Amino acid sequence: MKYGKALVAIIALAIVSPIFGVVLADAVGYHEPLDVAAETLGLKEEDIEWGSPLPDYSVPGLDPVTGYIISGIVGAAVVFGIAYLLSRVSKKE
Repeated sequence: MKYGKALVAIIALAIVSPIFGVVLADAVGYHEPLDVAAETLGLKEEDIEWGSPLPDYSVPGLDPVTGYIISGIVGAAVVFGIAYLLSRVSKKE
């Protein structure tokens, strides 16, 4: 496997990255950049009528930390899936 070490490193980073979001973000005072910009501009959040399967990085029915981790895993899987499909399509051309 040509990319074995890189793949292991990416998976390891994906596994430990929720630690930042769950534990360290509050400790260092991190806030979502778009939320900070909206607050600075005095914009208010309004309900948008679209169905998100994982609203606000959560899974309905689970505690917030578990929902956050699961939505991160799902998001990473979607990104990796799209990247994989794009790499397969680009190799055929």
